[in-house]
Amino acid sequence: MSVLRTKTVEAIKSDAAGGDGDGEGSGLRKTLRTRDLVGFGVGIVIGTGIFTLTGIQAKENAGPAVVVSFLIAGLVSMLAALCYAELASAVPTAGSAYTYAYATLGEVFAWIIGWDLVLEFALGAAVVARSWSGYLADLFGLPPSLFTEESTVNIGAVAIVLVLGVIAAVGVKESARVTNTLVLVKVAISVFIIIVGAFFMKKANLLPFIPSAEATTTKVNTIDQPLLQWLGGFEPATFGVSGLFTAAAVVFFAYTGFEAVANLSEETRNPARDIPRALLIVLGLCTTLYVMVAFVVTGMQKYTDLDSSAPIAKAFDANNASWAGTFVAIAAVAGLTSVILVDIIAMSRIGFALGRDGLLPQSVAKSSPRFGTPFRFTVGTTIFVAILAGLVPLTDLSEMVSIGTLFAFLIVSIAVPILRRTKPDLKRPFRVPLSPIVPILSALACIYLMLNLVVGTWLRFLVWLVLGMVIYLGYGRRHARLAAKIVDLPTSAEATKSTE
Repeated sequence: MSVLRTKTVEAIKSDAAGGDGDGEGSGLRKTLRTRDLVGFGVGIVIGTGIFTLTGIQAKENAGPAVVVSFLIAGLVSMLAALCYAELASAVPTAGSAYTYAYATLGEVFAWIIGWDLVLEFALGAAVVARSWSGYLADLFGLPPSLFTEESTVNIGAVAIVLVLGVIAAVGVKESARVTNTLVLVKVAISVFIIIVGAFFMKKANLLPFIPSAEATTTKVNTIDQPLLQWLGGFEPATFGVSGLFTAAAVVFFAYTGFEAVANLSEETRNPARDIPRALLIVLGLCTTLYVMVAFVVTGMQKYTDLDSSAPIAKAFDANNASWAGTFVAIAAVAGLTSVILVDIIAMSRIGFALGRDGLLPQSVAKSSPRFGTPFRFTVGTTIFVAILAGLVPLTDLSEMVSIGTLFAFLIVSIAVPILRRTKPDLKRPFRVPLSPIVPILSALACIYLMLNLVVGTWLRFLVWLVLGMVIYLGYGRRHARLAAKIVDLPTSAEATKSTE
């Protein structure tokens, strides 16, 4: 009953390939290729971050140097992506960071990271659904009482979650088609913003590029201070180099979700080749677009005058180009739609893996014989997110998505050198270069960015983890398949025989 028991790589691969003979299996249908994975990755990454965080963090923390903040966050993500690529190519299975932790650090750490990922994707989907509803209301003049934060029940948010939940439940290939279409729209609009916005840039708006550090004049509560600042006893301040890194920790939210690509490795035709390729393409493309958009927007309008809610559209307005705002709104609606869809898909795969291992009721780990998806958990996920999106304003919890993702990246970075040592003969079609230096740098970078998030975010994150531990100790530890000695078998043949 040790909480540090690990699941063998052989057992993980056996589960990914297995079935139980009754039409409902423990494996998922392999239908995805590189282009589909890139579509999912770009679909979930390019969203709220590019349309809102640029203006907020330029105005409050970094000035024009928010460009560097996006670059730092992108580089940290790239380091983590290399670690994901090695593990996903060697162990192609649903669950990504959760499964990797199960094979390296032990069951309790696997549960913690799985529980953490459920939080990340659920909050991400609900927050973005509410943002989507607001953009839609603004674009078509819909009633605020039903589609904005003024509503008691946000009908628009509920509706979009339910529609996309049906698409996610019906099939991952169908989801890929929808996502790929939406991705083409928002990438095209992002390029439009860069090209058209460049004509309105002024050198004076970019100076000073890194504004001098300023002491915060208003009283700042402890829970609203970055943890590193509070631990060091520093006076609350904005801008300067510290503001640049604070902004990097927050805009990291803009990169969250690319790890969903690794979640789909069990449904990929050639994961050894396609997963690493897709991860690197997604991060390279999104980082380039983010940095260029941030540079153009801060060049179009002085950072002190940027609008916090719609910086890109308002920057065009300030340059007498309001007509461009319509294209930005269309991009926002398309972009946020794909984010919600991929969030639901990713969360359902995490739950699928947890259920298959017995840490949640195993009934959720059945893939539908008709659709080849974890239909039951996807439906449950959709209802849960719809309730959150419809009833709960989640603005104050948005930073929790960043801390949840950084924590997952930390675990994945640690898992690479551990698995190299414990499984040196494991076939690794993709290998992290300069290991263990790159995984260590990735882990340290994640820790540093986490320390730049506010104390209140850390407290809420710890409460969620405590709740998860209660569930694990009360149910998961006793019901895990490893506790019954079922899955820890050396070969897939023996694993199959044990289920007969």
